[in-house]
Amino acid sequence: MKDTRQADASAADAASTAAYSFTDTPATQPEEPIQRSLFGEILDWMLVPLLLLWPMSIAITYLVTKSIANQPFDHALEDRVAVLAQQVRLVGGKVVTQTSPASRDMLRADDIDYVYFQVQGPNAEFIEGDHDMPLPLDAEPPLPGTITFRNDTMHGTEIRVAYTYVDLHRWRPNTSASKETATALVQVGETLDKRAQLANEIIKGVIMPQFIILPIALALVWLALSRGLLPLTELQQRIRNRRPDDLSPIDSGQVPEEISPLVDSLNDLLARLSQSIEMQKRFIADAAHQMKTPLAGMRMQSELALRQTDQDEIHRSLLQLSKSSESATRLVNQLLALARTENQAPTTKPFEPLELSELARNAVQDWVQTSFTYRIDLGFEQPEHPIMIKGNPLMLREMLNNLIDNALRYTPLHGCVTVRVRSDEDNGHAFLEVEDTGPGIPAVDRGHIFERFYRILGSNAEGSGLGLAIVKEIAQQHDAVIDIFHNPHQHDPRLPGSLFRVTLPMEPRPVITHQDPG
Repeated sequence: MKDTRQADASAADAASTAAYSFTDTPATQPEEPIQRSLFGEILDWMLVPLLLLWPMSIAITYLVTKSIANQPFDHALEDRVAVLAQQVRLVGGKVVTQTSPASRDMLRADDIDYVYFQVQGPNAEFIEGDHDMPLPLDAEPPLPGTITFRNDTMHGTEIRVAYTYVDLHRWRPNTSASKETATALVQVGETLDKRAQLANEIIKGVIMPQFIILPIALALVWLALSRGLLPLTELQQRIRNRRPDDLSPIDSGQVPEEISPLVDSLNDLLARLSQSIEMQKRFIADAAHQMKTPLAGMRMQSELALRQTDQDEIHRSLLQLSKSSESATRLVNQLLALARTENQAPTTKPFEPLELSELARNAVQDWVQTSFTYRIDLGFEQPEHPIMIKGNPLMLREMLNNLIDNALRYTPLHGCVTVRVRSDEDNGHAFLEVEDTGPGIPAVDRGHIFERFYRILGSNAEGSGLGLAIVKEIAQQHDAVIDIFHNPHQHDPRLPGSLFRVTLPMEPRPVITHQDPG
């Protein structure tokens, strides 16, 4: 049974007016994004590390070179200490050296570096050599016969020193006296001029070729990048040389593997763009074809009215002209509604929670006065509990308006049109139904009635053939399913009626918990 029938037209919602405010403040211009160069970015990532690592390479090479240069000079210094240590003897309880003046000259002989040496007795007494030569600072002296190296300073100059401790009892027979500990310190030092000179020669031999190789490497990197990015330039030129109407796919076989995903995405975009343009062309062609009839009628009626002199004939022509203009206005409005619906992006109007019964009730109230004009009983049925869905209220209202308009136009005088809202809680579905007592829709036509400008043969009802196309588009955007049946409450075989059912996903109702006041 219907809950409400032909509610008073005064209960319809009043149209709300939107206020628009304008300000004189000029809109701030957005900053243009800085365009990055792929060539420059790759070049930076290749050359910057290279230029940073180059000085590090020089420093490491210099340190390694100095270490290598020290080795031969350390061996020579070690030989000098060994020769001098062999000349140290214990004679009559005194430490003496058996070096001749010629041997001492040989010891100091060096073309570049200055050589120092010193011999000290067991009690740190000076025996021979340079008196002011610095002493080693070992916590524990090394074993006798072991030659040790250290870096030190003498007279403000860095020197390299090799030293050893000589066992003064090494020549005695194996007696109890040999157990006494008596060592002499022997050390020889030299300045580092030869070492620095050799290190500089080596570093020059290593670094100088790098000054030649580095510019060549930079040139090769530049050439390799230019050669590697050449396919992008060729692709750009091929796209630029295309005609404006050429939306054919780009041949991905002529581009490198790394650019193929970009070309595939571009081809997909071109395919969608081509499809959109074809739809627009078909839409414009269909709209132009449909507009011919009302415009031709308006022109004919206006010309006829101009030729008439009888007031009744003029009135009749103007009446037909008014009907034709009304039909053209309705067609234009539906064309605009369909265009808005098809171009509606999901992010432009985000879906919001809404109560389906309230939306349907408000829509039905807007059609009460029209149902009076058609002499049709317009009713509305709803459940006692709210039905929550998510959607765009303006689009859903437009969908329901087209369903009600379609039902009123095809229902004969004194027929019934019912809008019903119900739900299936178990499956989470909300149902919006519009049923009428009209001639019904044959099964062969149910798959075509949602096409643009499709009209069922033999139908005399006025219409543009766009209302159900708008319904289908809005339903698809809301993930809804539309089913068409005969009216199950109609028992007249000549007028089986129609039932349009829109199935929408329902929002789960919040669970209300009651707390025990105790």
